[in-house]
Amino acid sequence: MLHKYRKTALIEAEQFDGSDEMIEKYDIEASVTIFISQYVLSTKEGPMYVHTGDYIATGVDGEHWVIDQDIFERTYERCD
Repeated sequence: MLHKYRKTALIEAEQFDGSDEMIEKYDIEASVTIFISQYVLSTKEGPMYVHTGDYIATGVDGEHWVIDQDIFERTYERCD
């Protein structure tokens, strides 16, 4: 039988704004040209592209991962 489950662990997350401060904080590799900016976050599962507006989540063990803005806003609810 199929059941529904809700995650119970709280995460910390902040919306990526492309700032030098966030690039340094999360050790993001930035490749900026005249036409495009690309950002890559190293995660436990390998490198992940992060775009302005995406969320960077921090798990219970301090690991980071990227969540698309649309998915984040449909999935998570702020609780502080």
